[in-house]
Amino acid sequence: MRFLLDPKTPELHPIVRTAPLPDDADDPAIWIHPHQPRLSLILGTNKARAPKGAIGVFDLNGRLRQLITHIDQPNNIDVAYGFALGRERIDIAVATERYASRLRIFRIDPNRRRLVDITDPEGAKVFAGETGERAMPMGIALYQAGRGEVHAIVSRKSGPKQGYLHQYRLVPTRNGRVGVRLLRAFGVFSGEGEIEAVCVDSELGYVYYADEGVGIRKYYADPRMPERELALFATEYEGDQEGIAIYAPSDGGGYLLCTEQIEGGSKLHIYPRYGKQGMPLATVQTGADATDGLDASASNFGAPFQTGMVVAMNSAGRNFWVYSWADIQQAARLRG
Repeated sequence: MRFLLDPKTPELHPIVRTAPLPDDADDPAIWIHPHQPRLSLILGTNKARAPKGAIGVFDLNGRLRQLITHIDQPNNIDVAYGFALGRERIDIAVATERYASRLRIFRIDPNRRRLVDITDPEGAKVFAGETGERAMPMGIALYQAGRGEVHAIVSRKSGPKQGYLHQYRLVPTRNGRVGVRLLRAFGVFSGEGEIEAVCVDSELGYVYYADEGVGIRKYYADPRMPERELALFATEYEGDQEGIAIYAPSDGGGYLLCTEQIEGGSKLHIYPRYGKQGMPLATVQTGADATDGLDASASNFGAPFQTGMVVAMNSAGRNFWVYSWADIQQAARLRG
């Protein structure tokens, strides 16, 4: 659906546009290099059936460094740091593989700046016992539970009104491979649309997910906490509620970023990270077409991304647009 753009909404312009993916770009994730932030990477899914389904690995100039194919329709991808694999602590990227009903788990090699598949093909299956669209993973967010422990919170193409999302602990299996262990099923679903966008604020302990066409729901990410909905907001959008990301500076504060999917120019709504999320603090026009996935980082990547970046999927170009946080801050008139 196409909406008329509001001339009063400030408009952003991307600093970088990545190279296009072959078929259908869907969701990005930012990996921060441990020693040289300029060598960080942008990961993005190419949503297609195998063998074309793929994950693209881009540098911060938007150049494609690696294309991992033969993934049976990857949807969303996320990154976690310091996962305990035996005696090692490694950075990982995890994507959903819709038609294999499993997760694809990758070690991120900081020296070669490449992804290496460490998936246990059978051990990484999700939504066991389900069939059809209820067994097809879509969205994913990684929760850093501490001490090298990482959880994957996974949504699916279709599901029940209670327990739509499943939460799994990532576990080493054999020969350096990684699988999953189910911890819980949780999350209310309206029955309208679907749930794809999921985001975790590991520091504050919250998970957010978009019940498309209805709003964004907030729960505790820790499965030991009470299972209850903490908030429902972003209910006033005309377009679908899609990508969600956290902008979290190391000195505290920050924002929750949410995408309103609009053909020809999606909007970015900015909410407080702390306290109550009600109406947005600000809204800016991204110019990106029909944005699904979104990611953000407050790290210093060097000019022009000294205060961080936001990466948004751009459907028409089958690529990802990278915005400077400084530009967003100025356009939205945010204090910091």
